[in-house]
Amino acid sequence: MTVESLHGADLADNPRVKRARAWFDSLRDSLVGAFEALEDEAPADLYPGVAGRFTLEPWVREAGGGGVMGFLHGRFFEKCGLHVSEVHGTFTPEMAAAMPGAKKDPRFVATGVSLIAHLVNPRVPAVHMNTRYLATTSGWFGGGADLTPLLGEQRRPDAPDAVAFHAALRAACDAHDGAWYAKFKEECDRYFFLPHRNEPRGVGGIFYDRHDSGDWERDFAFTQDVGRALLEVYPRIARERMGEAWTGAEREEQLVRRGRYVEFNLLYDRGTMFGLKTGGNIESILSSMPPVVKWP
Repeated sequence: MTVESLHGADLADNPRVKRARAWFDSLRDSLVGAFEALEDEAPADLYPGVAGRFTLEPWVREAGGGGVMGFLHGRFFEKCGLHVSEVHGTFTPEMAAAMPGAKKDPRFVATGVSLIAHLVNPRVPAVHMNTRYLATTSGWFGGGADLTPLLGEQRRPDAPDAVAFHAALRAACDAHDGAWYAKFKEECDRYFFLPHRNEPRGVGGIFYDRHDSGDWERDFAFTQDVGRALLEVYPRIARERMGEAWTGAEREEQLVRRGRYVEFNLLYDRGTMFGLKTGGNIESILSSMPPVVKWP
């Protein structure tokens, strides 16, 4: 794909960008329905109060584009951010030098959907998913999904939630290339790692960046299947865990482990850095921050 002949906001009129954005909007709507259903189903004795609902708020990026921020503060989901964006403009010389296809033309367009959920119940793992499409004079997909259990016995790679989560993502990968799961799992394990603590952020998942197999339709279909896999497996994990009572000690452990999430996102997360350097919406960029967190 090339966008060499397009200018300014016209980048967003590229048919591939439009198709990708339409899918990200559709996935967002499906996730809203699935997560609000979990809010409704959570047992009242463990989760008192009124079931939460997403608030969706459009925003405009001064340099070009914008998106819709979605937030849910509920009785089951302590904080959930679910955002769709499409931004366009010109990379700085520093960023253009690091982006494929941007050295000869620094204009770009990027669209994507991101999800981060932090739960009231420490026995229900946090989850993150982001898929995106970015075009310069080249075009590529990126993203993935990862699971972050907060309690010790659940952080083992052979724990039931981790096994189920990885099985769903393996199926999404295997539908397109039998080698992709191992490759993208390794990339996830390497990426979601805190060097200063010498420990992983969670039990991983898959992560892919600058993904261009040479077949755009195949890569787009794969990115859609990653979203569908998350939409199927995470609500299933959450339902299986939502009826489990928790202790004060487990809540304390959850809050301390959330500190690792903050450390990773502020020190190492590429999406955070990209959003800040390209003038994205600060509230959506930092929505991955847990609502309550502790450091010992």
